[in-house]
This record gives sequence, C-alpha cells and structure tokens, in this order.
Amino acid sequence: MAKPILIGVAWPYANGPLHQGQMVGSFLPADCFARYHRLRGDRVLMVSGSDQHGTPITVRAAQEGRSPQQVVDEYHKSFVESLDWLGISMDLYTTTGTANHQETVQRIFLKLLKQGDIYKDTMLLPYCPQDKRFLPDRYVEGTCPHCGFEQARGDECERCDHTLDAIDLLEARCKLCGATPEHRESEHYFLRLSAYNDRVREWVSRQSHWRKHVMNFTLGVLKEGLRDRAITRDLDWGIPVPTEELGPDKRIYVWFENVIGYLSAAKEWAQQQGDPEAWREFWQQPDGRSYYFVGKDNIFFHTMSWPATLMAYGDDEGGELNLPYDVPANHYNNVAGLKASTSRRSAVFIPSIMGRFDPDPLRYYLVATMPETSDSDFTWKDFVARNNNELVATWGNLAHRALTLTYRNFDGRVPEPGELDGRCKKLIERVESTLDEVAAQLGACHFRAGLSAAMSLAQDANRFLDETAPWKALPDDRAGAAASLYTVITAINGLKVALWPFLPFSSERLHGYLGYDTPLMEDGWALVRPAPGQPLRKPEPLFTKLDPDIAEVEEERMRS
Repeated sequence: MAKPILIGVAWPYANGPLHQGQMVGSFLPADCFARYHRLRGDRVLMVSGSDQHGTPITVRAAQEGRSPQQVVDEYHKSFVESLDWLGISMDLYTTTGTANHQETVQRIFLKLLKQGDIYKDTMLLPYCPQDKRFLPDRYVEGTCPHCGFEQARGDECERCDHTLDAIDLLEARCKLCGATPEHRESEHYFLRLSAYNDRVREWVSRQSHWRKHVMNFTLGVLKEGLRDRAITRDLDWGIPVPTEELGPDKRIYVWFENVIGYLSAAKEWAQQQGDPEAWREFWQQPDGRSYYFVGKDNIFFHTMSWPATLMAYGDDEGGELNLPYDVPANHYNNVAGLKASTSRRSAVFIPSIMGRFDPDPLRYYLVATMPETSDSDFTWKDFVARNNNELVATWGNLAHRALTLTYRNFDGRVPEPGELDGRCKKLIERVESTLDEVAAQLGACHFRAGLSAAMSLAQDANRFLDETAPWKALPDDRAGAAASLYTVITAINGLKVALWPFLPFSSERLHGYLGYDTPLMEDGWALVRPAPGQPLRKPEPLFTKLDPDIAEVEEERMRS
C-alpha cells in the first residue's frame, strides 16, 4: 500500500562548490531511496536547500571582501547545477533565506519561548580583542581537548567527531586574524534540551531499525545527558531573534534553524503545488515515514535536538509532527585520507568534473564505496578500475552485446522464444528474486548491498549468455538462439529497473533501446517481460572505457 515518504537531505553551507563527500554522505543515498519509492508507487517528498546562514559563509565573505549574500547567490546557483547534473531528483531545493523559512523558524521559537523550553542565560564566548567582536564557533580554531587534533573547529573536531563549544578548544586562535581570544560573557537564548533527555531516550530505544553506529552514538550522548544549548549568537547575518530583549545584534543560530528547514521547505513545496495544506500528508499522517540523510557529524542534530524540538513544539500546527523514522547517517568519504572539506579544499568538487565525465559512473562508484558502516576513500585509480571492470565489462557489456546481436539477427525486434527450457526459466526466476532482494535492501537503506545484488545478477546473465552462446547457435539452431537472447533481454529489462535508482541516465537510455516510448517510471518496480516482436532501437554502448592514465591526470589536478 502506498505511503507518504518524507526525505530530508542535509542542508549544505553555501560557501563553496559541492563535493563528492556531500554527494555520497547525503544527496546520493537520498536520491536512490527516493527513486526506489517512486517506482514502488509511494508518495515521495524530497526536500533540501542551501544553508545560507552558516558561519562558514560569513567567514568566506570576510576573507574575500564580499557580502554573505553574494557568496550565497554564487554557490546556490552552483549547487543547483551540480545536483541537476548528477540526477538528484529533488522535489524542492530551496534556501534558508526565504520569508517562509524565517516565519516558520520564528513561530517555533516563540512557541517554545512561551512555554519555557527556551530561556535566557549568559554564557562565556570567545572574544577577539583585535577584531573587537564575539567569535561564532567557526571563527575559532585550536586543539581538540579530546584527541589533540590541532586544527579542530569551534563547533566540532573533524578527527574524533566530538561536538565542541568554542571555549573548549586549547590554544584557540581567531580564524580571521590569528589573535588569541578572550572569554567574555554574553546573554543568549538557550534550548532546554535537558528537559527532554528521558523522553528522547525512550523514543530512541524503540528504533531497532537504525544503523548501529547511529544508535550507539545517540544512546551514548543520552546516557551522559543532553545539555541545554545556546540557540542565538552575536551575529548580524541570519534569522533575527523575534524578541527585543537581547537587542538587535543577535541572530538565531544555524544549528537550531536549519533543521526546521525540512518543515518550512515542505510548506513551500505545498504552496507551489497550489495546495497550502499538502505538506500535512508527509508530516502528520500516522503511516507517514520521514527519513533524514546526513553525514555522521550531523547525527546529534537529527536524532536528538531536532526530535526534542518537535516534541516541545507539540500540536501547534493542528496536530503533532512526525518524529524521524530513520536517520541513515553515513560515515565520511575521504580523499587522500582526509575528510572531504569545502573550507580546506580537500575534495573532488563536482563542478570541476562535470565537463569531463558522465554522471552515472560517478554515481556507481560512490554507491559501490558508500561509507555506510565505516569511512571510505575516494581514489581516481579505483574509480577508473570500477568503471572499466564493472560498469563497462559486466553490465555495459551484457546489455550491448545482447541487444546488438538481437538487433542484427532478428530484424531489430525481440525474438519469439518458443518454449523456454529449465535453464532459461531459472534465470528469469533469478531476475524476479533479485528485484525482491534489491527492494529489501533499498527499503532498509542498504545501498551498497542493493547495488551488489543487481550487479551479481548481471554477472549471472553474462555467464548464461556465454554458456548458451547464441552467436554460435544462430546458423543451425535459430530457435535456441532466440530463446537465449529473449531470456537475456528479459534479464536486462529487470536489471534496468533494479539499477535505475543508482544509474538513472543509462537505465533510461537502455529503456529506449529496448523499444519503450514511455518513461521507465511508468512500469513501476516490476519485471515486465518484453513482448516478442517488439521493435528495438539500435543500441549504443551505455558506458565508456576510461584510459588508466586518467587517474594520474585527475590526481595531479587535485593537487594543483
């Protein structure tokens, strides 16, 4: 039965081009998941947008002598182009700079303030005596007190993943001028997370389907106890605090307001559909499920602080809002052993490769090496090897030689198979079972396993084609050749469905080569056996073999 599926994708800071780490960490698994559920016939709403209020943006603006809005405008446009190129099928990709988002954030803020879940208090913050200003988290760098990493940021340590406060850093320094900050008191609003620790822990303990590392991290923090956290900062860029008690020089801090973007984006989407209440189906329907695709550095905000905020907000929207069903956070996809980072320029940036590669090989490689259970590494040598040895030699080779042989020898049509023997029937049964297996893996957010199951079928179909050798049978046993090719084409027809969530562009082209005029989506998640006599289109190779030297060229390009 069709269900409403809300898919929230982590909001990237608009301070630099998107890179492979952000794609494999959140956007790509979310897209595979969304495409699968759309094929199943579920009602899917996938939303995200550019986070334009994060301090990385103001840091970059200050370094470049530009306004934050100029930085945001440049990179939001770049984000949209990168997502379109890679086939990320967002239902809405917006920004946190809309009036709708500001209204939604301030509405939640005021409700929580009124009932005492937000309160005023003072806190020690780093203050730069040279720049004469309080320093938000990302304006401070120093040594992590937990692991000793000397380039930890004021909000987290990229080496050990501890969430930090800027005043926790040892040997702290101002990111802009290098001066040693002082600690001064400043008055701010705090979110009373401590009051929801037990309720959040009880809810989390019931989520048996969560990934092990997500569950362990979350329960570990909850065991220590949630601490109240400041949700305003001394900034002039961001959503204004909707009270006058702290003066005009405060803004709602990004970690509180950007997760509210999932709700505000759903409302914006509903407005665009001409039905302002349409968002409720995804947020309030009892059988609706919400999935949040994020990197492991964002687990805290999506399994603890955001659920606590939703619990506190209650039924102010005419009904309670659904808590996350799953937060399938990925680990890091590193480059040269370092976490992919926009600010440190240590990544494979999507705009830099858009003109030189096709999107499906990159999608394939990132899913095949997706860091679901531990960190993974992106290397150009491995990318080229997997493209050539797996995409080209296995899947592309199967599709191209079977369709070319059929097109040339059976008048460009699907052959009449006659009575299929046991071996042919066994392969077709294998196609049906593989579709079930891939569906189960995708439904559980096991993307590597889903792709592996599909590629295993491609290998089996290749072996079947080699063993039945229809090119040898054609002169003397045309009926046997027809049965063999019909069976392989049936397998290819199933594989294009199983692989569409991962490889949408090549799967759609293959759908056309198989003679279909309607979009692949219309057939749903099912094996449709090709009709004997169905006209085929002249096939072309789905993928291009890459010169191994490309790896060295790209590695050098990254170093330059």
